[in-house]
Amino acid sequence: MAFRKKYQKVMELQPDLLVLQECEHKTKLQEHLSTVEYNQLIWFGKNPHKGVAVLSFNHVEIALSDQHNQEIDYVLPLKLYIDNREINLFAIWAMPHQESRALSYVGQVWAAINYYTELLDEDSILIGDFNSNAMWDHKRKVGNHTQVMNFLNDRNIYSVYHQLTDILHGEEDHPTLYLTKNIDKPYHMDYCCASQRLINHQTSIEIGVYQDWIKLSDHMPLIIDNIV
Repeated sequence: MAFRKKYQKVMELQPDLLVLQECEHKTKLQEHLSTVEYNQLIWFGKNPHKGVAVLSFNHVEIALSDQHNQEIDYVLPLKLYIDNREINLFAIWAMPHQESRALSYVGQVWAAINYYTELLDEDSILIGDFNSNAMWDHKRKVGNHTQVMNFLNDRNIYSVYHQLTDILHGEEDHPTLYLTKNIDKPYHMDYCCASQRLINHQTSIEIGVYQDWIKLSDHMPLIIDNIV
């Protein structure tokens, strides 16, 4: 939260695109980002202190998809325009659902990929906090982490981290979350999944390290280069 107090370190990465979870309403951000040259800022949320924000920079443009289903709260479908290409972008924050256990956490992602199936047949990127890992598959009979990944794999969409490292889901070496900022509670819960044609020999992924980012967030940034 309070990205307005943290954006300067993130901007040192010189991003083309930022996807932010638990981000405050854009009216708070816009005032503090007045010196930052960005193209679009799209925000969605039901709590002004916590939502999903997506910012585009440089040669990248974004727009909210007209197929957005607001009942699937925090899987935000957008159109990503880059180098005369149109790509489906899903900004994800798989949070608890107050009324439905089935739609909580990774269940929300499961609902989204089933709803937006036709879009996933096109070039697509799904990125953000999935709040899931294969180690917890046993807690869900329907829509667990492995089922989500298999559904995407069947459409030639793969986790960039796992594709580039050959590490199996559930056996990750690089945490993306330190629960309650505790270095002894590491988990891999954030992902970037992309259509196979978007992943090339120049594609790379880096996960921020504890010492560099823990003062700002319990989640480490996923930094992906050359994804298209």
